Amino acid sequence: MSTVAPRTRFAAAFAARAQDTPPGLIPYFTAGYPHHDSLAALLLCAERAGCLAAEVGIPFSDPLADGPTIQRTGQVALGNGMTLTTALAQVHAARAGGVGIPLAVMTYVNPVLSFGVEAFARAASAAGIDGVIVPDLPLDEAGGVRDAMHGAGVALIPLVAPTTTADRLERICSAGAGFVYCVGVTGVTGARITIAEEAIALLDSVRRITSLPRALGFGLSTHDHLTALRGHAEAAVVGSALLDAIGADADHAVTAAGQFLRTMIGVEAWRAE
Repeated sequence: MSTVAPRTRFAAAFAARAQDTPPGLIPYFTAGYPHHDSLAALLLCAERAGCLAAEVGIPFSDPLADGPTIQRTGQVALGNGMTLTTALAQVHAARAGGVGIPLAVMTYVNPVLSFGVEAFARAASAAGIDGVIVPDLPLDEAGGVRDAMHGAGVALIPLVAPTTTADRLERICSAGAGFVYCVGVTGVTGARITIAEEAIALLDSVRRITSLPRALGFGLSTHDHLTALRGHAEAAVVGSALLDAIGADADHAVTAAGQFLRTMIGVEAWRAE
């Protein structure tokens, strides 16, 4: 079965984004971190800070794409009792509490298979999830998951990396929905000082292939990173640096997250330019 790519909240959010501005910010939160029930408040905080969307990471025991910070937060979340089912319920609660920005879930293929692909697609849609990112799901094996997700109105968001060959890049982008997640480094997640030239080259290559919005992730941590991406990406994902800021003041996680996100967005800084 082949399904048409769904139109989700991502389409409206990217369409509403002002031109010639830095990329919209997509913060990554680990479900269940720093506390079992932190997620809904953090998602609402992201919306109020002016973020374009948010990404919810589902903690997993073998997180192949994740660096030390996200691995650590995942272990804390697992210790707090977080599961895929609970995370979906918390996303649903966040929607009921007023969160309106697009939401993507990042998980690995084993939890999806264990849950049941069709069942997961239906549950994600019912929870109010707009997109799913599965970093260890190869293109050649993604057809069934893609059909289930798209059939339920949830975008299967593709990942591409600097090492992706030109032929494979075209195939991945042509099958994508929501946006194209561009991995900015050859390696795992974690804050870096600068944006690699290979990341900019990847973003520009993706634009030549597809009109889907581009989001750069892995390594971003400052407002200067967003400014440097103006004209090259429509969104930027921040994870490890944000989670480090939250972890430094876990008892006031929402305040810490809001301060970090507003500083990274730098609203007054770029409006004054």
